[in-house]
Amino acid sequence: MEIVELTRDDRAVSADILDRAEPRLEQSAEALPGLFAKHGRLLGTVGAIAWLIWFSMVPSWPTPDKLFILLLCGFVAVGATRDGLVRFAPFIALLLVYESFRGVADDLNSRVEFSGLVTADEVLFGGQLPTTRLQNWFYDGNPGAFEVAMYGVYMLHFVVPFALAFLIWRLRPQHYWNYVTSIVVTSFAGFLTFVAFPAAPPWLAREEGYTDGFAHLSAEAWSHLGLRSVPTLYDKLSPNPVAAVPSLHAAYATLLTMFVFMAFGRRWGIVSLVYPAAIYFSTVYLGEHYLIDEVIGSVYAVGGFFAARWIVTRVKAVVRRRGERDLPQNASMV
Repeated sequence: MEIVELTRDDRAVSADILDRAEPRLEQSAEALPGLFAKHGRLLGTVGAIAWLIWFSMVPSWPTPDKLFILLLCGFVAVGATRDGLVRFAPFIALLLVYESFRGVADDLNSRVEFSGLVTADEVLFGGQLPTTRLQNWFYDGNPGAFEVAMYGVYMLHFVVPFALAFLIWRLRPQHYWNYVTSIVVTSFAGFLTFVAFPAAPPWLAREEGYTDGFAHLSAEAWSHLGLRSVPTLYDKLSPNPVAAVPSLHAAYATLLTMFVFMAFGRRWGIVSLVYPAAIYFSTVYLGEHYLIDEVIGSVYAVGGFFAARWIVTRVKAVVRRRGERDLPQNASMV
């Protein structure tokens, strides 16, 4: 390969070109943040719309990692990318840790409760399972619009907690850490219960012959909608089919209403009551939970709500004390 040696004149010309280009490069580098600030909201909005279009064209399970992409677009759209990542990344990471723990809970205790919950629901509700009674009233044997709607309500459990976290962060930030802490505390309390008391949901008890008289409508609605599995990180986590008690569907829905009352007032709180009522109904109607699961889940939510307030108050007090202790040192250095 021939090596070309630059003459003194060539080097002088190159240096002159670089000297002229350097200010322009610096101006371009300085302009990048401004361009992003100017067009970032538009890019975030376009990204969120593209995600929604993709999800509607390829419907699948709304897992936390998929929702994080939508949230990231939302952060950019409202011009708060850094703050959003700082607040939401730990929240979603902890939920993924919880999900990974939940997936091994059934391996830690192989004694699964099948018949006790059936008996409890029958005793408490007139000798017949609420699932059976509801399906006798509303289900004609063929999944239709009503079953699809109820399955849509059931799926909101995987979306609404994140949506409310986003709204609280933007509109009532003073309640944000209380909210996410309550979700995490309730989830991990649920995990400990899944380990100590593995409980089969109605559809699994039916498959194993412990009860009958109803259909597993979630599976039928899934097929009717043509949902498919899109591989994600979440799919690497093993599901736990014997995590019926407590119902985290009921727990999260109850927490939602409690925080809407606290953060947005009585009027919106009353409106929000529609959501937990719909969740309680749909999960029982579809055969996903016993009604006793819902009651227990609501109790866990109340416990998680007050435990989170205690935790956040203590953490803030510790941070405040450390700040006060460091203040004289910093003042003496000035």
